[in-house]
Amino acid sequence: MADVIKVLAQSHPAISTPTDMYTVPINRTAVISSMTICNMGVTSSWRLSVAIGGAGDEHKQYLYYNVPHAANDTFTATLGITLAAGDIVRVYSGNGDMSFNLFGIEET
Repeated sequence: MADVIKVLAQSHPAISTPTDMYTVPINRTAVISSMTICNMGVTSSWRLSVAIGGAGDEHKQYLYYNVPHAANDTFTATLGITLAAGDIVRVYSGNGDMSFNLFGIEET
């Protein structure tokens, strides 16, 4: 098995819509090193959750919930999260004008 360092996913979710950003592929694992959230619009909030095995949305999955985010600002989260095949990273933008970039290592 080889470790591949890469941009795991990029997303620009619609306003107030929980969005599957990254799903760990079958027979792989991943380590999420960091995520950036860039707000290109008015002050709003965002969310980040991890669904084990692709489970439906539940309160226990949230790593960040309704985090206030200033207009025209970028936030970087250093995470160090390990994920198994089928786990899903979900994002949410309160204003529909945020971009999310997920960085890490995927074992192939």
